Amino acid sequence: MSLPYASPAASALSAAPAVHLSAPRYVLGELPAAHTTVDGLAERARTFGMPPRAELWGWGTVHRTAKALETLAAETARATLDGAGTAPADVDCLILCSTRFPGGPRTHGAFVENVLAATGLGAAAFTGLTLGRCANLLAGIRTGQAYVASGMYRTVMVVTADRVTDEAVRMENFALFSDGAASCLISADPLGPDAYEIVAGAGAQDPAGLDWSNEISSDLAREVNRQILEEAGMKIGDIQGVLHPNLYKPLVVLKERQAGFTREQLFLDNIPRVGHCFAADPLINLVDREAAGELKPRGHYLLASSVPGVRIGVLLRKLPAPDAATGTEAATAPDAATAAETATDPATASETEGAAPTATASATASETEGAAPTATASATATARQGDH
Repeated sequence: MSLPYASPAASALSAAPAVHLSAPRYVLGELPAAHTTVDGLAERARTFGMPPRAELWGWGTVHRTAKALETLAAETARATLDGAGTAPADVDCLILCSTRFPGGPRTHGAFVENVLAATGLGAAAFTGLTLGRCANLLAGIRTGQAYVASGMYRTVMVVTADRVTDEAVRMENFALFSDGAASCLISADPLGPDAYEIVAGAGAQDPAGLDWSNEISSDLAREVNRQILEEAGMKIGDIQGVLHPNLYKPLVVLKERQAGFTREQLFLDNIPRVGHCFAADPLINLVDREAAGELKPRGHYLLASSVPGVRIGVLLRKLPAPDAATGTEAATAPDAATAAETATDPATASETEGAAPTATASATASETEGAAPTATASATATARQGDH
């Protein structure tokens, strides 16, 4: 593999004011169904060399929608505005992300108009992001951060929305896809009770690896981690949780452990519950971990996404809920987990410091579910990860 190109880390913005991510929200397709309803699942699994073991891969529920893409985008955006207590008129830029905007140049204007009208954003400036595939949302968050830090815009709404248009490809050899959308606000000040400081962010790319049939690169993930941790002055064990894509369990565990994380830092619960909602997964997982009470005030959490040839990470620090009387951060005792972070797994450390581990997905699967898949399945399931 050629040396990765690393995009500027947060250090490029270090002299700028703090930037915050507020009111993350999401919507799923309104038609949940068991994975057994996926067209041709058994046949595709055989083609991919995957034994039909739902508990191993994390096959669970998929969420379909009959709604238009702009409807999903508007629903999550309105939820974010409500959660932040922010009026639509206070948002001066909208960043729309999707792996495939409907139609073409003749229809994209109406698409944007419909989203702006349905959310009340009126004449807000807009930007569209699509080439990052399932890393689009994090690219949008980093773009919004740069907009706010530079003073170009005060408050930026970031929205990602995607849906499967061909049921024959709802199952791929790396994930079961669900329809859905997610959103957040990026601004200089925290907005509402559910807010995070953006501590650092980085991206790394390997142009030679961008074809969707290539592997996810752990080299790129390690490079992104290096940049982020260096900027934040932290160690990898100081990150209390990784909000990664909801790909198949063995693939997620293998690739994120190769990136240097421990099994305990990962969040696999949403793989069977939600499925892979394209670029929305990191925010969906952040929202759900918060709802479950698993995020600690002042704890650090990494939004991360990988596609072939690209890795993007955004490190967040959860802000304590504001005091109702003063509107400032509530005083809380130092969090024990913040003072004494999870130690890096020695086995994992050896993966980051030296050669990449030789374990296949079959070895990783034993960490997740017990018995391992066949060698053929492991090679197939870990070898490819692309996006629609």
